[in-house]
Amino acid sequence: MLFDVCTYDAMVVDWDGTMVDSQPLNFRSLAAALLPHGVSVDRSWYQARLGTSGGDLLTALGVPRTCHDEILLRCGELITESIATLRAFPEVVRWVEAGRSAGLRCAVASGGGGSVVRAGIAGTGLGQLFDVVVTREAVPRGKPAPDLFLEAARLLGVPVRRCVVLEDADEGLAAAKAAGMDAVDVRPWVNPCW
Repeated sequence: MLFDVCTYDAMVVDWDGTMVDSQPLNFRSLAAALLPHGVSVDRSWYQARLGTSGGDLLTALGVPRTCHDEILLRCGELITESIATLRAFPEVVRWVEAGRSAGLRCAVASGGGGSVVRAGIAGTGLGQLFDVVVTREAVPRGKPAPDLFLEAARLLGVPVRRCVVLEDADEGLAAAKAAGMDAVDVRPWVNPCW
C-alpha cells in the first residue's frame, strides 16, 4: 500500500486520470464538441491542463461564455456514448479496495460533470467502492481550489487531516494541499493509453 491506512479514516479519489484512463476519451470528446464552434484544441495543450474543469478549459481557449453550456453538454454526451470503452487503472482499484477493507470511507472528488462521472462509475462497476461522489456542480470553485476535497470530507464526516487524496494532476495535488490533506501522486503507477 502507498500509505499507512491506520493514519487515515478516509480516502478521497480523483476520477479522471486517477481512477480511470478517461483523459484520451475526454480529449477526443472535447475536440469534437468544439469543432462546430470553429475551435480546435491541441492534445499537448490539453495534457498540460489535466485536472482543470471543462469551463475553465473553455475560458482558456477563448470560447465565449454563452457557448460553454452547449459545448459541455455535447462533450458529456460524447463521453457517455463511449463509456463502455473506459478502463479502470487496476493499481488504483486495488488501493481503494485495500482502503475499504481496512475500514476507510471512500469518496470520488472530481472536477468533471456529475452525469458523466456517475455514468463512468456505473459503467466500470466501481460504485460499491465509494460512499460519496462529489463533482464540479457541487462546489463554487474547481481544482486547484480545495472545495471539492473539503466537500468530500464534509459529506464523509471525516476531518480533513484524516483524509488522504489520490490524484494524477498538479492542480489536484495543489487542491489537496490547500485542503490540508495528505496526497499521493498516482502518476508513477498508472499507464494512460494516449
